[in-house]
Amino acid sequence: MNVSNQELKKYIPIANLIAKTFGKDCEVVIHDLTVPQNSVIYAVNNHVTGRTIGQPFDHLVKEVLLSREFHDDYVAGYKTYTEDGEEIKSSTALIRGTDDKVVGALCINYSIKNMIHLQAFLQDFIGTDQEETKVDTIEPVENVVEIADDLIERIISNHNQQHLKRKDKIKLIQFMDEKGIFLIKGSVDKVADKLGISKVTVYSYLDEIKKNSFK
Repeated sequence: MNVSNQELKKYIPIANLIAKTFGKDCEVVIHDLTVPQNSVIYAVNNHVTGRTIGQPFDHLVKEVLLSREFHDDYVAGYKTYTEDGEEIKSSTALIRGTDDKVVGALCINYSIKNMIHLQAFLQDFIGTDQEETKVDTIEPVENVVEIADDLIERIISNHNQQHLKRKDKIKLIQFMDEKGIFLIKGSVDKVADKLGISKVTVYSYLDEIKKNSFK
């Protein structure tokens, strides 16, 4: 393991403890955010969402950093979905290194399929309804811009910018777009500066991606 992974290694017993406490419907994932494109370094009960070692982060920006409920480096109880549409209750806490920089994340994904069946049974039995709680993901809070800047830095610094071809730059921008990086204020300027291209070029690449003309 590299230095960052060594810092995260101590969270593996915590991940195992959480999974063991809440059972087979509880998946716990540890991300190394110093390597965003391959951030998953540990997963227990990964049958819940199918997370595997080496995958990138998915919900960090949209459901965590941009959530109004994001405070003190965590968000608890937001909703995500598996590829086959199963509803998952998720919680994420950021992990900071000795220099106070965000180096990782501990994510809990709980399959509520059985709970939904139980809820439907109880609602039918006692005749009550419960309102669904929704997580707002409109505006960034706290130090989100700083965290996003670090992510952009790490995503791009894993490549030699001087030798990146146009196709490579578009792939990097596509990855960041899919992960919600460009929803954060100032991110386009930051990416343009790091890639050595203009802001207009970044927008043109984004348009090309959205039109599905880049393959």
